[in-house]
Amino acid sequence: MAPLRSAHRRLGNRTHRAAMLLIAIIAGVGVLPGAAIAAPAGGRQLNAADMTLLNGVRLAGLWEMPAGQMAAEKGQSAKVREIGAGIAGEHQRLDELVVEAANKLGATIPSEPTAQQKGWLTEMKDASGARFDQIFVTRLRVAHGSILPVISAVRASTRDATVRKLCEDATGFVTHHMQMLESTGLVRWPELPPAALPAPGEDGLLAAASANSGPQVGVSSTVVWLVFLAALGTGGIATYRMLRRS
Repeated sequence: MAPLRSAHRRLGNRTHRAAMLLIAIIAGVGVLPGAAIAAPAGGRQLNAADMTLLNGVRLAGLWEMPAGQMAAEKGQSAKVREIGAGIAGEHQRLDELVVEAANKLGATIPSEPTAQQKGWLTEMKDASGARFDQIFVTRLRVAHGSILPVISAVRASTRDATVRKLCEDATGFVTHHMQMLESTGLVRWPELPPAALPAPGEDGLLAAASANSGPQVGVSSTVVWLVFLAALGTGGIATYRMLRRS
Protein backbone atom coordinates (compact mmCIF):
# COMPACT_ATOMS: atom_id res chain seq x y z
CA MET A 1 0.00 0.00 0.00
CA ALA A 2 1.45 3.37 -1.04
CA PRO A 3 2.10 5.75 1.85
CA LEU A 4 -0.53 8.39 2.48
CA ARG A 5 0.28 12.04 2.02
CA SER A 6 -0.62 14.79 4.42
CA ALA A 7 -3.41 17.08 3.23
CA HIS A 8 -2.59 20.86 3.16
CA ARG A 9 -5.31 22.32 2.34
CA ARG A 10 -25.70 28.48 4.33
CA LEU A 11 -27.43 27.91 6.49
CA GLY A 12 -30.66 26.27 5.09
CA ASN A 13 -34.00 25.46 6.60
CA ARG A 14 -34.55 23.06 9.48
CA THR A 15 -35.41 20.12 7.24
CA HIS A 16 -32.26 20.53 5.19
CA ARG A 17 -30.07 20.67 8.31
CA ALA A 18 -31.68 17.60 9.82
CA ALA A 19 -31.13 15.71 6.57
CA MET A 20 -27.46 16.73 6.44
CA LEU A 21 -26.95 15.60 10.03
CA LEU A 22 -28.53 12.21 9.33
CA ILE A 23 -26.41 11.73 6.21
CA ALA A 24 -23.24 12.55 8.15
CA ILE A 25 -24.04 10.05 10.89
CA ILE A 26 -24.82 7.31 8.38
CA ALA A 27 -21.60 8.10 6.53
CA GLY A 28 -19.62 7.94 9.73
CA VAL A 29 -21.08 4.58 10.67
CA GLY A 30 -20.47 3.23 7.21
CA VAL A 31 -16.87 4.36 6.80
CA LEU A 32 -15.16 4.05 10.16
CA PRO A 33 -16.08 0.51 11.28
CA GLY A 34 -15.29 -0.85 7.86
CA ALA A 35 -11.63 0.06 8.28
CA ALA A 36 -11.46 -1.09 11.89
CA ILE A 37 -10.95 -4.77 11.20
CA ALA A 38 -8.32 -4.44 8.50
CA ALA A 39 -5.09 -6.14 9.51
CA PRO A 40 -1.84 -4.23 8.79
CA ALA A 41 0.95 -5.83 6.79
CA GLY A 42 2.88 -6.63 9.96
CA GLY A 43 0.09 -8.82 11.25
CA ARG A 44 -1.24 -6.41 13.88
CA GLN A 45 -4.92 -5.67 14.01
CA LEU A 46 -6.56 -2.44 15.16
CA ASN A 47 -9.86 -2.44 17.00
CA ALA A 48 -12.76 -0.14 16.21
CA ALA A 49 -11.82 2.34 18.94
CA ASP A 50 -8.31 2.79 17.54
CA MET A 51 -9.69 3.28 14.04
CA THR A 52 -12.26 5.76 15.33
CA LEU A 53 -9.40 7.83 16.68
CA LEU A 54 -7.35 7.68 13.48
CA ASN A 55 -10.33 8.55 11.29
CA GLY A 56 -11.63 11.26 13.62
CA VAL A 57 -8.30 13.08 13.84
CA ARG A 58 -7.75 12.81 10.10
CA LEU A 59 -11.23 14.10 9.24
CA ALA A 60 -10.82 17.00 11.67
CA GLY A 61 -7.70 18.14 9.87
CA LEU A 62 -9.18 17.74 6.40
CA TRP A 63 -11.79 20.43 7.04
CA GLU A 64 -10.28 22.51 9.84
CA MET A 65 -7.09 23.26 7.91
CA PRO A 66 -8.98 24.97 5.04
CA ALA A 67 -11.37 26.55 7.58
CA GLY A 68 -8.40 28.07 9.40
CA GLN A 69 -6.86 29.27 6.16
CA MET A 70 -10.19 30.85 5.22
CA ALA A 71 -10.36 32.62 8.59
CA ALA A 72 -6.81 33.90 8.18
CA GLU A 73 -7.79 35.49 4.89
CA LYS A 74 -11.34 36.77 5.43
CA GLY A 75 -11.88 37.04 9.17
CA GLN A 76 -13.30 40.41 10.14
CA SER A 77 -11.33 40.76 13.37
CA ALA A 78 -7.57 40.58 13.61
CA LYS A 79 -8.00 38.05 16.43
CA VAL A 80 -9.94 35.65 14.22
CA ARG A 81 -7.42 36.04 11.41
CA GLU A 82 -4.57 35.28 13.79
CA ILE A 83 -6.32 32.28 15.31
CA GLY A 84 -7.31 30.96 11.91
CA ALA A 85 -3.70 30.97 10.76
CA GLY A 86 -2.60 29.31 14.00
CA ILE A 87 -5.17 26.53 13.80
CA ALA A 88 -4.40 25.87 10.13
CA GLY A 89 -0.70 25.57 10.89
CA GLU A 90 -1.14 23.30 13.89
CA HIS A 91 -3.60 21.08 12.06
CA GLN A 92 -1.05 20.68 9.30
CA ARG A 93 1.37 19.24 11.84
CA LEU A 94 -1.31 17.07 13.48
CA ASP A 95 -2.32 15.80 10.04
CA GLU A 96 1.27 14.80 9.38
CA LEU A 97 1.30 12.89 12.68
CA VAL A 98 -1.91 10.98 11.99
CA VAL A 99 -0.73 10.10 8.47
CA GLU A 100 2.57 8.84 9.88
CA ALA A 101 0.70 6.76 12.45
CA ALA A 102 -1.67 5.31 9.83
CA ASN A 103 1.22 4.40 7.53
CA LYS A 104 3.05 2.75 10.41
CA LEU A 105 -0.02 0.73 11.34
CA GLY A 106 -1.00 -0.08 7.77
CA ALA A 107 -4.40 1.56 8.30
CA THR A 108 -6.56 3.19 5.66
CA ILE A 109 -7.88 6.62 6.65
CA PRO A 110 -10.04 9.21 4.80
CA SER A 111 -8.58 11.41 2.07
CA GLU A 112 -11.31 14.06 1.99
CA PRO A 113 -13.81 15.63 4.41
CA THR A 114 -17.30 14.23 4.91
CA ALA A 115 -20.29 15.73 3.10
CA GLN A 116 -21.27 17.52 6.31
CA GLN A 117 -17.81 18.99 6.77
CA LYS A 118 -17.79 20.18 3.16
CA GLY A 119 -21.11 21.84 3.91
CA TRP A 120 -19.55 23.70 6.85
CA LEU A 121 -16.76 24.96 4.59
CA THR A 122 -19.32 26.14 2.02
CA GLU A 123 -21.22 27.88 4.81
CA MET A 124 -18.07 29.77 5.79
CA LYS A 125 -17.23 30.59 2.19
CA ASP A 126 -20.66 32.17 1.71
CA ALA A 127 -20.42 34.25 4.92
CA SER A 128 -18.57 37.51 5.54
CA GLY A 129 -17.82 40.07 8.23
CA ALA A 130 -18.98 39.42 11.78
CA ARG A 131 -21.22 36.62 10.50
CA PHE A 132 -18.19 34.72 9.23
CA ASP A 133 -16.32 35.18 12.50
CA GLN A 134 -19.24 33.78 14.49
CA ILE A 135 -19.70 30.78 12.22
CA PHE A 136 -15.99 29.99 12.25
CA VAL A 137 -15.67 30.11 16.04
CA THR A 138 -18.95 28.27 16.67
CA ARG A 139 -18.34 25.45 14.20
CA LEU A 140 -14.78 24.79 15.28
CA ARG A 141 -15.42 25.11 19.03
CA VAL A 142 -18.26 22.58 18.89
CA ALA A 143 -16.20 20.24 16.69
CA HIS A 144 -13.23 20.31 19.05
CA GLY A 145 -15.48 19.75 22.04
CA SER A 146 -16.95 16.70 20.30
CA ILE A 147 -13.66 15.01 19.41
CA LEU A 148 -11.91 15.55 22.75
CA PRO A 149 -13.89 12.90 24.74
CA VAL A 150 -13.28 10.40 21.93
CA ILE A 151 -9.54 10.99 22.15
CA SER A 152 -9.65 10.58 25.93
CA ALA A 153 -11.65 7.35 25.75
CA VAL A 154 -9.30 5.79 23.22
CA ARG A 155 -6.22 6.91 25.19
CA ALA A 156 -7.63 5.18 28.27
CA SER A 157 -8.25 1.86 26.52
CA THR A 158 -5.90 1.36 23.57
CA ARG A 159 -3.28 -1.38 23.69
CA ASP A 160 -1.29 0.15 20.83
CA ALA A 161 1.65 2.45 21.63
CA THR A 162 1.39 4.33 18.32
CA VAL A 163 -2.29 5.11 18.90
CA ARG A 164 -1.55 6.08 22.49
CA LYS A 165 1.12 8.58 21.38
CA LEU A 166 -1.22 10.04 18.75
CA CYS A 167 -3.90 10.51 21.42
CA GLU A 168 -1.46 12.43 23.59
CA ASP A 169 -0.36 14.66 20.72
CA ALA A 170 -3.94 15.25 19.58
CA THR A 171 -5.08 16.16 23.10
CA GLY A 172 -2.49 18.95 23.22
CA PHE A 173 -3.49 20.37 19.84
CA VAL A 174 -7.25 20.15 20.47
CA THR A 175 -7.01 21.75 23.91
CA HIS A 176 -4.89 24.60 22.54
CA HIS A 177 -7.34 25.20 19.69
CA MET A 178 -10.25 25.35 22.11
CA GLN A 179 -8.38 27.92 24.21
CA MET A 180 -7.64 30.03 21.14
CA LEU A 181 -11.24 29.94 19.94
CA GLU A 182 -12.48 30.84 23.43
CA SER A 183 -10.13 33.83 23.55
CA THR A 184 -12.18 35.52 20.78
CA GLY A 185 -15.08 36.10 23.19
CA LEU A 186 -17.45 34.68 20.56
CA VAL A 187 -18.16 31.34 22.24
CA ARG A 188 -21.78 31.16 23.40
CA TRP A 189 -21.27 29.15 26.55
CA PRO A 190 -24.94 28.62 27.58
CA GLU A 191 -25.71 27.19 24.15
CA LEU A 192 -22.88 24.66 23.86
CA PRO A 193 -24.09 21.04 23.54
CA PRO A 194 -24.04 18.97 26.73
CA ALA A 195 -21.27 16.46 27.32
CA ALA A 196 -21.99 13.22 25.46
CA LEU A 197 -20.99 10.66 28.08
CA PRO A 198 -22.30 7.11 28.57
CA ALA A 199 -24.21 6.27 31.72
CA PRO A 200 -22.12 5.28 34.77
CA GLY A 201 -21.76 1.63 35.68
CA GLU A 202 -20.35 -1.32 33.83
CA ASP A 203 -20.89 0.42 30.51
CA GLY A 204 -18.94 3.51 31.60
CA LEU A 205 -15.66 4.65 30.09
CA LEU A 206 -13.49 3.36 32.95
CA ALA A 207 -15.11 -0.08 32.87
CA ALA A 208 -14.82 -0.10 29.10
CA ALA A 209 -11.13 0.72 29.28
CA SER A 210 -10.42 -2.21 31.60
CA ALA A 211 -12.61 -4.52 29.51
CA ASN A 212 -10.81 -3.78 26.23
CA SER A 213 -9.50 -7.03 24.80
CA GLY A 214 -7.19 -6.00 21.97
CA PRO A 215 -8.36 -6.65 18.43
CA GLN A 216 -11.89 -7.68 19.42
CA VAL A 217 -14.62 -5.12 18.85
CA GLY A 218 -15.95 -5.17 22.40
CA VAL A 219 -17.41 -2.88 25.01
CA SER A 220 -14.69 -0.26 24.69
CA SER A 221 -15.18 0.37 20.97
CA THR A 222 -18.95 0.38 21.41
CA VAL A 223 -18.73 3.05 24.08
CA VAL A 224 -16.38 5.15 21.97
CA TRP A 225 -18.81 4.93 19.08
CA LEU A 226 -21.70 6.00 21.30
CA VAL A 227 -19.68 8.97 22.53
CA PHE A 228 -18.66 9.90 18.99
CA LEU A 229 -22.13 9.66 17.43
CA ALA A 230 -23.87 11.31 20.39
CA ALA A 231 -21.39 14.18 20.28
CA LEU A 232 -21.86 14.51 16.53
CA GLY A 233 -25.63 14.63 16.85
CA THR A 234 -25.90 16.98 19.82
CA GLY A 235 -23.13 19.17 18.47
CA GLY A 236 -24.77 19.53 15.07
CA ILE A 237 -28.15 20.41 16.51
CA ALA A 238 -26.72 22.88 19.02
CA THR A 239 -24.57 24.56 16.37
CA TYR A 240 -27.55 24.96 14.04
CA ARG A 241 -29.57 26.59 16.80
CA MET A 242 -26.77 28.97 17.75
CA LEU A 243 -26.11 30.11 14.21
CA ARG A 244 -29.81 30.39 13.41
CA ARG A 245 -30.12 33.05 16.12
CA SER A 246 -27.26 35.10 14.70
